[in-house]
Amino acid sequence: MEITLNDYLILSTILFAIGLLGAIRRKNLLMLFFATEIMLNAVNIGMAAISKFHGDLTGQIFAFFIVAIAASEVAVGLGLLILWFKRKNTLDLDSLQKMEG
Repeated sequence: MEITLNDYLILSTILFAIGLLGAIRRKNLLMLFFATEIMLNAVNIGMAAISKFHGDLTGQIFAFFIVAIAASEVAVGLGLLILWFKRKNTLDLDSLQKMEG
């Protein structure tokens, strides 16, 4: 049995839907970062599969840049996450609604 382009695109769609559901439903900031990473990886799978199907490296190059951007997003996000946890002792997103000076 050979894995086709449709199999990769179905996997990518399922992962993106899981990440989107996680981003919509999460109240914890760390879980929101995880859901965003799942969505970015789903896009990477889709782009790499389409690129391989067409015999072009453009999609794989874009996927490589998305990985680099995701790594920088995680570094900045985790830095802000640690700072927020030190100040508020919680990672609950509802505590972001209250702006205190």
